[in-house]
Amino acid sequence: MTEPAPMTATTGDVRRHRVIVIRGDGIGPELIDATLPVIDAVARKHGGFQLDFVEHEAGAGLYLREGQSLRPETMAAIRQADAMFKAPVGLPDVRRDDGTEAGLLGGLRVGLDTYANVRPVRLMPGVDAPIKADPGSIDYVIVRENTEGLYLSRGKGVGTTEVMTDTMLISRKGTERIARFAFELARTRNGAPEDGRRRVTCVDKANVLSSLAYFRQIFDEVGALYPDIEQEHLYADAAAQELVQRPGHYDVLVMENLLGDILSDLGGATVGGIGLCCSANIGDDHAYFEPIHGSAPGLAGLDRANPISQILAAAMMFDHLGETPAADSIRWAVDEVLGSATVVLGPSGQPNGGTKAAAQAVVDVIGNT
Repeated sequence: MTEPAPMTATTGDVRRHRVIVIRGDGIGPELIDATLPVIDAVARKHGGFQLDFVEHEAGAGLYLREGQSLRPETMAAIRQADAMFKAPVGLPDVRRDDGTEAGLLGGLRVGLDTYANVRPVRLMPGVDAPIKADPGSIDYVIVRENTEGLYLSRGKGVGTTEVMTDTMLISRKGTERIARFAFELARTRNGAPEDGRRRVTCVDKANVLSSLAYFRQIFDEVGALYPDIEQEHLYADAAAQELVQRPGHYDVLVMENLLGDILSDLGGATVGGIGLCCSANIGDDHAYFEPIHGSAPGLAGLDRANPISQILAAAMMFDHLGETPAADSIRWAVDEVLGSATVVLGPSGQPNGGTKAAAQAVVDVIGNT
């Protein structure tokens, strides 16, 4: 565990933010190394704040050595920090006896009660999307309930050699707060690209599962408190089609944990791949920020991974810390390097020129404006 020197900022009154950094597995360390100069550049540009980074190890590498993917002291440090910034963790061949991946940090979401997983899906300039769409015509956010649903059964499946079952749990408290989060988020946005309407879509399988019919019922109860926001329902299978055929209709979508995991990857594919997609995990007291993709160990050490998702995760972190101008600068710089073809993504989503060069292009834009 190392503690790098704090980020520099302009003189005068300085807002300090303590941030835990987890470098992760596979391509994770490369993504962090590429993104820290972007963070430094935007901090120097805007001034007035300082990030104090403290690095902790977590993930599959730690699990292989110690039999745990997250140390208790790391969790304690995260609880005391203003945010955590993490790269992808886990390795496909590091498994528990029950077959589940061992290096993942699933306990973070429940342990920190970061109940809202927020995943923006936005088509950026210069990206060759696999569907017919113009930049800005896809711009929605998937709000995924993060602490219950089917994933609450992680490590708790029950069964024999002949049968296995996992249990989905939907609670009133959990659904009320994720629905409120979605409606409050919609109030901060500009509405759906198609018509400018602020809209929250409840995605479920209420026609099949009682638990998700309950989710819908509570969504409707919360929605009654937001008459200024348009509300609608959509079955998950229909959503898989709609997010391809009519993505511009959507603004904020809220759903159960597993459904959000699947549909956010589908959405990512429509805007050029999940290497361009970031996420936030937000609760009332804690928050952490990361890409939505995995650790891609086959690319580790090759300087080929796309750093954009990690860079945009930093922008989400700045939003949460109240440093909105810094967040906006990062997103603007990413749009500039992609739109000007300074950074070009290959067919597999990897940046031509490599990880470091792509991140340096973003640094250069920030520094020169």
